[in-house]
Amino acid sequence: MNFRPRIKSKPELNLIPMIDVLIVLLIFLVLTTTFSHETALQIQLPEANEQVNDKDDGIELAIDANGHYSVNGHEAFSGDVAVIKRALVEAAGQNKAPLVTISADKSTKHQSVISALDAASQLGFVHVTFAVQSSVK
Repeated sequence: MNFRPRIKSKPELNLIPMIDVLIVLLIFLVLTTTFSHETALQIQLPEANEQVNDKDDGIELAIDANGHYSVNGHEAFSGDVAVIKRALVEAAGQNKAPLVTISADKSTKHQSVISALDAASQLGFVHVTFAVQSSVK
């Protein structure tokens, strides 16, 4: 008979396989997650308490409530971005960086204003502002 005391080994927890599984799960989550890519328009709106008259220096693009456009008071048209771009190029003439003032009716759909901004952006016109009514009477 063997009366020597047995040496009992303590159970140990091997962490390496657990860390490997966690890293694989982390990689899976990172690769399958969809990130929202939001673009922001950086627009500086004019102050509403004083009027600035820059109509002589640039292009005035007016949009009515029905989505009809007019450039510098001429040719009311309703159209897509290509038509707006053509009208803006004709109005700009030789000026490569005109000031584009967008004057939209308060009940104009947002898509009409975004189409105008998109046309100006595609042409490389970076000076875009919005017309507002003066709150000071």
